[in-house]
Amino acid sequence: MYTINNKSYPCCTSVTMKFIGGKWKAVILVHLKDGPKRYNEVRKLIPTITERTLSLQLKQLEEDHIIDRKVFTEKPPLMVEYTLTDFGKTLLPVLEEITKWGIEASEKFKKK
Repeated sequence: MYTINNKSYPCCTSVTMKFIGGKWKAVILVHLKDGPKRYNEVRKLIPTITERTLSLQLKQLEEDHIIDRKVFTEKPPLMVEYTLTDFGKTLLPVLEEITKWGIEASEKFKKK
């Protein structure tokens, strides 16, 4: 049994999925791997995600210390930028393997 913030998880895989599980978190993180992105940049990179879902996923990733949210107030309009934290960067090898597996699976099941 594994515990994070007083919540128990049955195995280490479920701990990992707590951080990157769901349809969009891993996709968001893959887009942040190359450097900081503003909200609208992420939104354009994932055109099928709703604004509400993107906002919720970004908030959860921030709460889990996977990404940082930096607000720039120097000049209007207000600008918000998201970056991977050092902790978030430790997920990059995992995400690369997931991406590699997805490519192989899509090739295997490609319609002929």
